[in-house]
Amino acid sequence: MTNQRRMYMFAASCLVAAMFMPLSRAAEVPDSEQVTKLLADVKSDAYLLRDDAQLMESYTRSDISLETQKRTVELVKSHVNAMGKTLAELVAAKDTASPWQVAAIDRIQPFLRELADNTTQAINYINGGPKNYKTGEYKDYIEANADVAAGLFSLISDFVDYGNHKNRMQRLAIKLEVSNK
Repeated sequence: MTNQRRMYMFAASCLVAAMFMPLSRAAEVPDSEQVTKLLADVKSDAYLLRDDAQLMESYTRSDISLETQKRTVELVKSHVNAMGKTLAELVAAKDTASPWQVAAIDRIQPFLRELADNTTQAINYINGGPKNYKTGEYKDYIEANADVAAGLFSLISDFVDYGNHKNRMQRLAIKLEVSNK
């Protein structure tokens, strides 16, 4: 075997080993089944929140009644509150979570805080009567909520997908006997 071919083989071996290094480090702290389930739950809530926040945002471009706006903002509030309860459970389970799960929990918190603040402000405007909920400030809170809710759903979906793919890669590595353990 020539020196050049040995060098290529060595480089290829290093590349394959580097591909599995993150997998082996991530495997040091196993994923928490409880956190995985809670992330799936919060993803479902985020989906509903995103849809209702987008519906609410569509109302800013039409002449929807105050009562319809109140009902919809209450739906948004209920989704935010449900996610807040699930997030509290996630924070309580954080010490059992794997590193990527901890990152997910930490990254969800500011989104949810902003959604809660915007929703509270929107409710305050709606409670102020028909004049208030047609103001530019009210529309800004509603549009911000739609954007933040879409971003939160995307973030949570990406983390849940990452966890699913990571677990699948670990199962395949074991099946193919390429695990670094």
